[in-house]
Amino acid sequence: MSLFGDGLDAAVQKAFTRPAPKSAGAQMRYLVKQMKGTRVVAQLLRISQRTVERYVKDQIKKPRPDLAARLEREVTKRWQPQIRVKARQKAATTGGIVIDTRARIGYTAPIGSTDEGRLRHLTVALPPQYAARLFDAQEQGAGDRELKEIAAEALKEVYFQDGGRRAGSLEEVRFTDIEHLEFDL
Repeated sequence: MSLFGDGLDAAVQKAFTRPAPKSAGAQMRYLVKQMKGTRVVAQLLRISQRTVERYVKDQIKKPRPDLAARLEREVTKRWQPQIRVKARQKAATTGGIVIDTRARIGYTAPIGSTDEGRLRHLTVALPPQYAARLFDAQEQGAGDRELKEIAAEALKEVYFQDGGRRAGSLEEVRFTDIEHLEFDL
């Protein structure tokens, strides 16, 4: 489970125009149509091809909890790909992204300043270039550590330095002990 990756995915999912299929049969039919075959879906979900066929025909209606979670995850990963691309592109070019977090945030600065990390609840609108960096890093398979570094750099510039108007000698922002993290487009 990736805190930053899941948060970015949830933000993009808010842009969907239609809800994803809810029933197991509808989800299975959607995956079979998208992946063009029951064998591929069976391998993806780690179940037999015959079980996939039974879900497609509504002969089985209630999946096991672990299968239901995998099914839900795979459907939402593939649901409305054009809308997903447009939402990411809009955030990366014009809209930016909003980060809402409750975490311990501190910074490295010259001697004599109060740089000790403290628990802060921030809701900050990040400019489009940081949204683009976050989405690009996520697409390239970056982990939570890399995404957290990008978010920390964005908070440094936007929140602490206010776009260069203050705290010019700030060197690094520490972003740790994350209690809550949510993104919005």
